[in-house]
Amino acid sequence: MPQPEEVVFPRRRERFEDRRKEGQQRKLLDEFFDHATLLAVSRLISQGLFDAIDFPVATGKEGGVFRASKDGEYRAVKIYRVGNTTFRHLPPYALEDLRREASVRNFGGLVAAWTRREHTILGRLVDAGVHAPRPYGHYRNVLVMEFLGTEAGGAPRLKDALVEDPQRLYRELTDEIRRMVVGAKLVHGDLSPYNTLYWQEYPWLIDVAQAIPREHPQAKALLERDVTNFAKYLRHLGAEVDRASFLSAVGVDEVGPPAAG
Repeated sequence: MPQPEEVVFPRRRERFEDRRKEGQQRKLLDEFFDHATLLAVSRLISQGLFDAIDFPVATGKEGGVFRASKDGEYRAVKIYRVGNTTFRHLPPYALEDLRREASVRNFGGLVAAWTRREHTILGRLVDAGVHAPRPYGHYRNVLVMEFLGTEAGGAPRLKDALVEDPQRLYRELTDEIRRMVVGAKLVHGDLSPYNTLYWQEYPWLIDVAQAIPREHPQAKALLERDVTNFAKYLRHLGAEVDRASFLSAVGVDEVGPPAAG
């Protein structure tokens, strides 16, 4: 039954909802779009990488992904927060290269290096045939890449997706990880259903900045952890998964430091 104020002021709830949305948008603007980031976004727009930012797709402590428009199509704009929060939970191996490019106290420099790294790794993955967002460009803490999703929003994370054929997903994941390991010669290092998207019935690998060369001393242990995470998830869906066979199929024997001599 309508409340009295809703009868007298039938648009009051709509006006409140509009104010609430405006408040949320203002909060996002304050959190992500400081002066330096606005300048970076403006530069990327002037380069023709996108026309305007539409709305947020996903936000977190380290950064956020926004849908952007480009000539009637969509692109994804990933914005990293500039601060120590971005690097607080990263393992030491993921910071090795960054420390060669910027001081550990220069958070702006570290974030720019991290953004550039993700752009480069995405390019390597796409070139190797991996389902990963195609990178289009970057500047400072802003990365522009392929948008996965529809007009209504972004593609779901794998953990939230409806998977009708778990056994097929197992085969697809095996192919994607193998292309990453054998083709791109990289190990993700933090792969799970939480940072894999499910789009057009394929898994897409994202959040790849922490990936390391397959020759890295820790690469084999990290690949084994990635596969273990997915084996557990796939069994939960009902797929028949043998961890040893999974590891062999993704090319674990090609991972690790080269043999001495």
